[in-house]
Amino acid sequence: MNTELFIAKRLLTEKKEKKDISQPIVTIAVIGISLGLAVMILAVAIASGFKKEISNKLIGFGSHIQIINYDTNISYETVPINKDQLFFEDIKNLKGVKQIQQFGMKAGIIKTKSEDIHGVVLKGVGSDFDWSFFNRNMVAGETFRVTDTSKTDQIIISEYIANLLKLKPGDKIAAYFIQDPPRMRVFSISGIYNTSLAEFDEKFILVDLGHIQRLNNWEKNQISGYEVIIDEFSQIDYITREIRDIVGFQFDPSGAKLKIQSIKEKYPQMFDWLNLTDMNVWIILILMTAVAGFNMVSGLLILILERTNMIGILKAMGTKNWSIRKIFLYQSAFLISKGLLWGNIIGIAICFIQLKFQLFSLDPSSYYLEAVPINLELWHILGLNLGTLAITVLMLVIPSYIISKLSPEKTIRFE
Repeated sequence: MNTELFIAKRLLTEKKEKKDISQPIVTIAVIGISLGLAVMILAVAIASGFKKEISNKLIGFGSHIQIINYDTNISYETVPINKDQLFFEDIKNLKGVKQIQQFGMKAGIIKTKSEDIHGVVLKGVGSDFDWSFFNRNMVAGETFRVTDTSKTDQIIISEYIANLLKLKPGDKIAAYFIQDPPRMRVFSISGIYNTSLAEFDEKFILVDLGHIQRLNNWEKNQISGYEVIIDEFSQIDYITREIRDIVGFQFDPSGAKLKIQSIKEKYPQMFDWLNLTDMNVWIILILMTAVAGFNMVSGLLILILERTNMIGILKAMGTKNWSIRKIFLYQSAFLISKGLLWGNIIGIAICFIQLKFQLFSLDPSSYYLEAVPINLELWHILGLNLGTLAITVLMLVIPSYIISKLSPEKTIRFE
């Protein structure tokens, strides 16, 4: 039988007297641990949720990885590559790759009947396009269907453009393209989306890829590039390297050199900004853990002071210092666990309430989100609990050393 554990349990379950000075102090320490863990759960859930939501929006517009012409720049007037590539099946069958789809890009100006104009970027999509991101963000109308046999004049615009130009699903708009010779196309609005990512909502319109090919005087087998969608964002660097190894320094049939670019490489400033949130979270975790540790150190010292007579009796009976220290460490661990339990209840409850009712809103123009995001992961919660318990108990080992300094003949008479 574990004698130290047995004594620690008895100390916790015994009936407390009103004159016990440890009760309010220990209660405050437990409350401090509960609130600290709740804050840590919220900090991690919000930070990871924020990174996940923004990353998903960037990926929704540009996928995880793009295969494009090496000569393509940031002007949205892309240099085409050949659609028929030898590496297509190898990348499609690569572990971790969910889908590979073709796309095209073209800059233009849209104009309404009321003479309102707005500069846009048309993204052409094919029959293989994954509509799941835009389906989740549709606010009016619906997505359109793309086939390989005929072009559709249906398009999808953002809510920002719709409000700016006073448009709705079913309306016709004209798009003008500055080239030689200048060209014009009339499109019908199929649906309206809103991602709150202003930088993209202000300009991106989705159209049939066939229109991009015709406007750019491309052949049927020419596209701006391929978009690769993967299963796990955490694998993006590894899969990008794998695709680079597969494509290598190949040239497509037209003689164009190919470039592999991940979404992190395409928008480094956005991901650098998102990574800054990690530093804030670590600061919060360190501060909350330190507060919880110091609360329990003070609580432990009070428990030792209150049990001075018991310590003297145990020493007089020949109990070793480490065994007595273990009694108080076990007792502290039980109290910490109680605080962690309530901290989990409080933190997880607030997270679920925010997920369900979206009580805390954000300014989309500043944060690209309409409400505080929450991403609850089981391994986050387990890690926070185990880490807090381990670090806090370890912080108590040194203060418990005071027990070895107590003399049996003095402590037995201690009042």
